[in-house]
Amino acid sequence: MRHNKSGRRLGRKTSHREAMFRNMVTSLLAHEKITTTDAKAKEIRSVAEKMITLGKRGDLHSVRLAASFIREKSVVSKLFTSIAPRYKERPGGYTRIIKLGTRNGDAAPLSMIELVEEEFTPKAV
Repeated sequence: MRHNKSGRRLGRKTSHREAMFRNMVTSLLAHEKITTTDAKAKEIRSVAEKMITLGKRGDLHSVRLAASFIREKSVVSKLFTSIAPRYKERPGGYTRIIKLGTRNGDAAPLSMIELVEEEFTPKAV
């Protein structure tokens, strides 16, 4: 039984799943949007948002933590120089998942995950 076990297995072994998430988050940060299945998009959302939060912190330890997960040095520098400053005032919710329909070959539900672009305006209380 899987009581209190979070996360989807996606039919892969742990090492394969972690490598896939690293590659997908690297691609998402490099291209700022990717198309994948619904389940994978929902899983990489949390990882990508953690990377952007590290970018917002901006200290050396955060750079090293992000570099240990993200596959390309150029993407790490892009994260800390251009992506994270965009979200300085935003308290979270850096990504958006848009449902696209189904894939022709196997009818898998497809989604596009992208970085949010609009400005954040806090609610006036």
